[in-house]
Amino acid sequence: MQRTCMNDLVSWKNDLKRKPLILRGVRQVGKTWLLKEFGAQEFSDSVYVRLEDNAAMAALFEGSLDPQRLLNGLSAYAGRPITTETFIVLDEVQAVPRALTALKYFYEDMPVQPIAVAGSLLGTALHSGISFPVGKVDFLDLFPMTFEEFLLAEGHRELASFIYGSDFGMLAVFAEQLTDLLKQYYYVGGMPEAVLEHSETKDLSRVRRIQQAIINTYEGDFSKHASKDVAERCRQIWQSIPSQLAKESKKFVYGNVQQGARGRDYEAALQFLVDSGLIHRVWRISKPGIPLESYKTSSGFKLFLADIGLLGAMSDLDAPTIIEGNRLFEEFKGAFTEQFVCQELRGECRQRLYYWSAEKSSGEIDFIFQAQGKVYPVEVKSAENLKSKSLAAFCTRYNLNTGIRLSLSGYRDEGWMQNIPLYATGSLSMRLR
Repeated sequence: MQRTCMNDLVSWKNDLKRKPLILRGVRQVGKTWLLKEFGAQEFSDSVYVRLEDNAAMAALFEGSLDPQRLLNGLSAYAGRPITTETFIVLDEVQAVPRALTALKYFYEDMPVQPIAVAGSLLGTALHSGISFPVGKVDFLDLFPMTFEEFLLAEGHRELASFIYGSDFGMLAVFAEQLTDLLKQYYYVGGMPEAVLEHSETKDLSRVRRIQQAIINTYEGDFSKHASKDVAERCRQIWQSIPSQLAKESKKFVYGNVQQGARGRDYEAALQFLVDSGLIHRVWRISKPGIPLESYKTSSGFKLFLADIGLLGAMSDLDAPTIIEGNRLFEEFKGAFTEQFVCQELRGECRQRLYYWSAEKSSGEIDFIFQAQGKVYPVEVKSAENLKSKSLAAFCTRYNLNTGIRLSLSGYRDEGWMQNIPLYATGSLSMRLR
């Protein structure tokens, strides 16, 4: 498996002003594997410690957080000396909150010590009052594997390089193959275990069983880590997402979760799902001003899952429907495509996403993000449809020449807008840096 996030870890290691690292990401997205692999490749020695259900480590961090004392304890636990050349990994760190607090003292008193922590519910932990100083840690987010990483796992290194290099001439040559691979990715998604299973066996039934097991694990986490009321509302929101995305307007509606539901009753559950990384919340903006965050409204948002493969599993979509096509799937296919674009723009391009909709008409821009001092409106098409009335009207209204249309049609530059093939969405990552 090859994760492009490894490059970010190497940059962190080589940064002369590096701080203790917090790696965030949803459960089973590959955080543990990545940190272990990074330690094996980049350090002469590494120590991995899982803090969940670890009484010895809970007791160690309950005492003084002096870094040398902690290193002595970790050395005894590992059974060998830990030096400044040893990379320390503390996993499931939310289980021992004072381990997060200890990062402050490593930064202040022992900055040379390379140390990283990870946890599947770090987002919820960081919003629950755990004390650690802002500005004294580095953050890195790990998302499900992107389409480019899927191509690498499947052995299509050259095709991935064409995307990274925005080589639209070569991408046009292999458009049919890339479209077929994209449909496979729609089914498999980006959870590493599912991708590995597909790359090794091509058994889609086994892939689906892995996805269902992951979904069951997530739903089990609701009850394990949230109060009874919040857990039940998490489950209701989570299970409503496929039907929310099936609507023509994908704006999240609490009444579709449960009749008569009110936002204030579900906000804690919604925040739990966002903080856990299980869902992406895309806020509506009133207009494309910079910074976009300043124009975020409280009147609407859309929710997407962390992974398109899990969306297919939750929707009970079989492989022939997704990969070969089905006329009855055409309506929901648009939602599926938006889920893919959301994943690519978040995971590959690292963009914070918004959307826009007109107050008194049906006009809508699927996604909007800002980069390099510009605002980019994005229209998503699930086929080769090149009509972009909403995008054209929006760009004219706000005098923008940075429109992006993502469709299955080939690349073309129309001045005010570029059409980029869906399978090349990740090419934006290099062009926007």
